[in-house]
Order: sequence, then structure tokens, then C-alpha cells
Amino acid sequence: MSGRLDRLLKWIVPSGSVLQRAVKSGVWVGITKVAMRSSQMIMLVVLARLLSPAQFGLMGISLLMLSGTRKFTRFGLDAALIQKEDSNVDSYLNTTWCLEVGRGLLLFGILFTAAPSAATQFGEPSAAPLIRTLGLVPLVHGLRNPAVVYFEKDLAFHKSFLYKASGGLAQLVVGIGYALYSPTVWALVFASLAKPAARTTVSYLLDDFRPRPFPKLGAAKELIQFGKWMTGGSILGFIASEGDDAFVGWFLSATALGFYQYAYRMADMPATQLSGVLSQVTFPAYSAIQRDLGEVRQAVLQTTRLTAFFAFPMAFGIALVAPSFVPVVLGEQWLPMVTAMQILAFYGLFHAVTRNFGELWKSQGRPDLQVKLGVVRIATLALAIWPAASLWGIEGVALVVTGVYLVPMVPLDVHVTAKMLETTSMEIYREFVYPLVAAATMFGSLRYVRSVTEWSPMVELAVLVPAGVLVYAAVSMLFEQQFEWGIGRIFGMVIQGIK
Repeated sequence: MSGRLDRLLKWIVPSGSVLQRAVKSGVWVGITKVAMRSSQMIMLVVLARLLSPAQFGLMGISLLMLSGTRKFTRFGLDAALIQKEDSNVDSYLNTTWCLEVGRGLLLFGILFTAAPSAATQFGEPSAAPLIRTLGLVPLVHGLRNPAVVYFEKDLAFHKSFLYKASGGLAQLVVGIGYALYSPTVWALVFASLAKPAARTTVSYLLDDFRPRPFPKLGAAKELIQFGKWMTGGSILGFIASEGDDAFVGWFLSATALGFYQYAYRMADMPATQLSGVLSQVTFPAYSAIQRDLGEVRQAVLQTTRLTAFFAFPMAFGIALVAPSFVPVVLGEQWLPMVTAMQILAFYGLFHAVTRNFGELWKSQGRPDLQVKLGVVRIATLALAIWPAASLWGIEGVALVVTGVYLVPMVPLDVHVTAKMLETTSMEIYREFVYPLVAAATMFGSLRYVRSVTEWSPMVELAVLVPAGVLVYAAVSMLFEQQFEWGIGRIFGMVIQGIK
């Protein structure tokens, strides 16, 4: 019995080589993401039936204010500690905690003060109390145990699972529970507050470190020096990724924002959650092998291949099933978001296949690249978003957001990454060819089947999803056998790493 327990613990707790620890950690991150997103999806689907798009729009405005203030003051402290080659960073933890608590107090004060004027700017004065209440989120988050950084730095994602899953469970229970009691926008607000409250509590149960209010000026300067580029990248990332939300809420309406944000979440979630699993593991893994360029190059190409294998069929699949998924799962009131959701599915694809590159840049000490490329993306978005929204509403915004990622951002990201790895851009693009052809084959064949049948949306959804999996798997197996794609070797490495 003891031997079985020892073997189980050896498998569960990440250990061994960097590859083995990365793979086992990837399993845990995957479990975490699935648990988190499943709980979030359940909550969103249930609340979509209980609340109106306008109420989600009000929450969207409030979350934009919260997200904006957080991104504009992000220090990147965790990333700075993970990137350090030293395994023990205890000497920085008190300083980290003081900086995070101070940031939380600052953000609460800003949101409480600015809420009325911000809500008025969006033409929704009723959003002011929501914004003020959400100001508690960064304050509660800042009180967490700073030792949670070790969960990623040491690839100890079994602890990260418990830490993050606790927040997801609290969010689900509070959100649905309150909505059943009182179906108002406050269900979303209290759910958002329950998440950091649960995580902060659990963080002190998972690690014995207890922070003290004794910061070190030298440590603070060192962390902020690295984090300044993270702050810049965070600001530009907010403008690039959520500036479209702010524009829709301001230029169109809160209801339009509700449709757009739901379309974005449903379209972007599947593919980018996979890339999120990989990027969360690859940053510490790349940092651990950062001096061996050959090993880093091989790891980046293999990660890109694995990401593309899943991201392409997910994006094409969402575009295919959206007309059936929305009325069946969310309800008829959400039908105006279908076209935007189909377009944004391909934004999710481009986002997923390039996300891994940013983790490489950080691991090589070049977080500034995210800032510099972010400026290009924002400038391009700014030129096109107003006329597109005027002509085509949220569908126009979706077209611009997706198109800008396709050109110029994907070519630029690939070029910079290839140069850093001392390889060619074509070597990276080659990883996209097989999954693109397989996913396009799946999409084209099933779209034809749908065009010659007269199924109800529910039957369509029930048939298209499993049929898509089978077609994509069959074409992928053919490519693996005939052209030595190499995806089989990647899965073999993953399985070997788990053992």
C-alpha cells in the first residue's frame, strides 16, 4: 500500500528533469484551466438565461474600469521572480507583498473616486456603485501570500491548481446562488469579489511563509526595473485587447457591449485556454534553459506544433457551430452575436498560436518586445476601428480586431521570434500548414453537410461537434503517416514525461 502511495505521489508531484517537470506541470495547469473554465462557462451559461445582455453590458463597463487600472499599475513582480535563476527568492517576498498591498489600496481609492465620472462617460450612471464595489478586488488580491510565486517558479502546479480552483469554485457558487436569489447584475459583481477572497485565504493554507511589512528599497528597485517593461506591455495589452470593448461600450451601447464581450469570450476561450496552459508552463521552463539556445529553439517549435494542432480545429469548429450553439446554449436573445463570434474565432486562433512567443521573449530578458510590438498593434487598430464600427457595428469591430492580428501582428511576431531563435520564419510557419489543411477540410466538409440538411439547431450541434472531431483526427492521422508531421512524437514525449 505504501509503495503504491509513493508511486502516486511521484507521478502527481512534478519532479525529475526540466522536461518531466514541465510535462507534469502542464497536466496540472491543464486540469486547472479545465476546472476554471468549466466553472466559468457553467456560470456564464446559467446567467445568460437569467440576466439580459444590457446587464452584462453594465458589468462589462465596470470590469473595463477595474481591468484598466490594474493593467496600468501592473509591476510584473511574479514574472521578475520567476525569471531569476536563483531558486530561492524569499528575500524578495516581504517587498513583493508590501508593493502589492500598496497597489491594492491605490486602485481601490482610484476606482472609488473616479466611478461616477467614468460611468457618466459611458452614458450609464448606474454603473458607478458596481465600479466602486469591484474596487475591493485588487485590494483583497494584494493581501495574498506572496509565496504563491513558487507554484510557478518551481513548476509546482499541483498547488497552483488548489489555489486557482478555490477561486473558480467560489465564483461559481456565489454567482449562480445570488442570481437565483436576485437575478440582477450584482450576481456578477459578488462573483468577481468571491474569487480573490477565496484565493487569498487558500494561499496561506498552501505555504507556511508569512509576510511582514518590512520592504527593502534595493529589492523594490530591482523588481520594478524588470517589471517596468511588464507594466508597459500590460498597458498596451489592455488597450489592444480591451480597447475594443471600451470603444463598443462608448460608441455603440451597453447592450452592444454585452453582445460583443460574450461573443469574444465564447470565441476566444477554447483555443487560448490551451495556449494559456502551455505558456504558463513554458515561461518557467524556458527560463530554466535560457542559456542553451538550441534546446530553447527545439522547445519553442515543439510547443508551437502542439498549440497549432489544437488551436486550428477549435477556431474552425467554433465558426462552424456558432449558429447552432448560441440559440441552444445561451438562448434566442443572444442571436445578434453569432456573426461576431464566428469572426472572433479566428482572432482566438491567431492569439493562441503566437502567445507562446511572448513567454520566450520574457525568458530571454526581452519583455520590451511586447511593448514595442503592442504599439504597432494599437496604432493599426486605432486607424480602422471607428469607420468599421460605424459601418457594421460589432461585426465591424470584430473584423478589425481579427484582421490586425493576421496582418501585421502574426508576421511581426514570427519574424522577431525566428530572429531570437536564430532560425527562419518559414521554419515556424511550417508548423501551421498541416493543422490548417486538416481544420479547413473538416470545416468545408461539414459545412456542406449542414447546407444539404434541414436539422434543428440542437440536432446540428449534437452531430457537428463529434463529426468534426472524427474528421480532423482522420486527416491528421493521414498526414502523420504520409508526411511525418511529427505530432505523434510530441505526444510521445508528453506521455514519457508523465511517466
